Amino acid sequence: MKKGTEEEKKEQELQQEKEAKAEKPVDEVAELKEQIQKLEAEKAEMKDQFLRKAADFDNFRKRLIRDKEDAVSFANTSLLTDLIDVLDDFERAEEAARKSKDFETLANGVDLIEKRLLGLLEKKWGLTKYVPVNEAFDPEKHEALMMTESPDVKEATVAEVFQNGYILHGRVIRHAKVKVSMPPKNS
Repeated sequence: MKKGTEEEKKEQELQQEKEAKAEKPVDEVAELKEQIQKLEAEKAEMKDQFLRKAADFDNFRKRLIRDKEDAVSFANTSLLTDLIDVLDDFERAEEAARKSKDFETLANGVDLIEKRLLGLLEKKWGLTKYVPVNEAFDPEKHEALMMTESPDVKEATVAEVFQNGYILHGRVIRHAKVKVSMPPKNS
């Protein structure tokens, strides 16, 4: 009987192994389905994060564009506020000239306003006016409109200024329009 029981035991073990093997594919399928669900949930979460980041970036880009437009639109606010004060001075000078009917007073008022404006632009904004009379001609700063020969000069020299030049923070923003005296040609 021992042989029968041993055989039965072996058969039972084989049967259990077969059942275990048969259950494994079912367990693997269940595991794979569970993994698929986890991955799909993770994918959905990442897609949501991506869409939120894309929306945040788009909002950031729009805000930058709006800020840039505002900066361009209002960049000169301080300068214009300073110039409004100068306009007020012109109005007061005009009113005073009408009341007094004195040309000398008007001329003095306009001179004072010009000095105030030039001082303001130079001190606060870095704009410098230059009047290059008797300077050596420099094509980087001067635009020659006329030339004349003069025995009094040894090099090209600015003889007359038709329009003053302006420098902003060391850079010429308007060349002075000038008449240049040239030394005589040695013939």
